[in-house]
Amino acid sequence: MKNTYLTTAELSLRIKYEAKTITSRLKDSILLEGIHYIRPFGGRKILFLWEKVEETMLNGQCIDDLMAGIN
Repeated sequence: MKNTYLTTAELSLRIKYEAKTITSRLKDSILLEGIHYIRPFGGRKILFLWEKVEETMLNGQCIDDLMAGIN
């Protein structure tokens, strides 16, 4: 599966939310690490997985996604 990686600024343009709103309200409540975003090479920078973000926006949170975050 091909993933499209987006920075917070790029995601902001796609979903029409301010970057600050993404990091303060959506990240870690709706957009979960390991499902919707990753920290490449263990760094501070985060990259969002567009396909997962879009799927959650269209269909809501899937129990399989939530369980994947636990494993």
